[in-house]
Amino acid sequence: MNWLKQQVANVAGTAEPIYGPSALRSVAVQTKEQPYTELTRKDFTWAALDHTNVETQIWYLMADNGHFALAQIIYNNIGGIRTTVQFNTKLFYPNGSRPPIWSSDPLDNHGFAEDQVSFFADGVAVDLNEAGDSYTVKSAVNEATLVNIKVTRTAPAFHAGKDGKSYYGTDLSNPWGTMHHNFWPRCVCEGEIMTKDGPIDFKGKALFIHALQGMKPHHAGIPIQAIQLDQTNKSVAAKWKFMNFQSPKYSAVMMEYTTPPSYGSSIVNVGGVAIDGQILVAGCDNSYVHTTTREDPDWPEPASVKLEWNGTTKDGKLIKAELSGALGERLDKVDVLAEVPGFVKALVGGVVGTRPFIYQYSPKQHLTLKVTVDGAEESEEGEIFSEATFISE
Repeated sequence: MNWLKQQVANVAGTAEPIYGPSALRSVAVQTKEQPYTELTRKDFTWAALDHTNVETQIWYLMADNGHFALAQIIYNNIGGIRTTVQFNTKLFYPNGSRPPIWSSDPLDNHGFAEDQVSFFADGVAVDLNEAGDSYTVKSAVNEATLVNIKVTRTAPAFHAGKDGKSYYGTDLSNPWGTMHHNFWPRCVCEGEIMTKDGPIDFKGKALFIHALQGMKPHHAGIPIQAIQLDQTNKSVAAKWKFMNFQSPKYSAVMMEYTTPPSYGSSIVNVGGVAIDGQILVAGCDNSYVHTTTREDPDWPEPASVKLEWNGTTKDGKLIKAELSGALGERLDKVDVLAEVPGFVKALVGGVVGTRPFIYQYSPKQHLTLKVTVDGAEESEEGEIFSEATFISE
């Protein structure tokens, strides 16, 4: 039990001393000189580190027929001792008309193409084309959701700053961990997901993210991804906010996390706005606020949001994008520990104060993105998918 308590505490970051905010060098520091970097095919190479890390690729799919889905590969290395790989699919029906279908399956015999940009395993193949602008994702590991989709980006890929990384450690010249997100902010999707009720056409819009979090073993603990869906290891974050906005002209993405107290409860925010063929603004000069909340037995559940992206265009014009509104009824509330035995769940909540839940939204009422460039304003309604993840205080 003492060993288990220690491992659970490691997940939440509560086991570590209070290093303070100086033990985090946010990627925002880099953006003062270079707000963002446009990426090429080689920037989407799988790192597949040989020490503790969580690496993930995730495709968010918005079908023209109202369905929404995500498909995800999670690559876990625990302490350099064991590597596990999981393929997750979650399918949402229009307006929550039916309960979502959640599939999560371990993968056997996984590997990478010679150049490390394409992935394969028994029943799964993910291929990035030579141009570096299109993924095909195929999965036959779960009959509930057989995936066969193609996602093609229509705007440049980017990450924040020069190398996209936030660094952790008391000696940042020799950090013990990093956090890194690469984005395809604006894509089109085609293909289908086959369910037991038949195929669902996924012609529509998409967002793709490749994320990597690597920590030395004594700073990482057991990744929550080994239990349930998420984007990255929670040992370096206590709370997450995520927004995906897609409209006929604009795409906007924002990801913000708050570190545990061990790193000063610091906030790191990365995001961008794109149109076909162009990044309008990207970097860290953003804000993401839950403007109102509603009562919930576990956490203050978000009810409405306000997001802002700020910066300059490539030709030096000031640009600001704003998105605000009500989230509506949630699509789902994911109890991250639901898959583990009850005594472990009780231990997590009672000993280290960790209550990991993910709240997911896609309101029927579309939200409006307002974009102002050099004083000229334009607005457009679009669909959103939003998540709020709470791990610990």
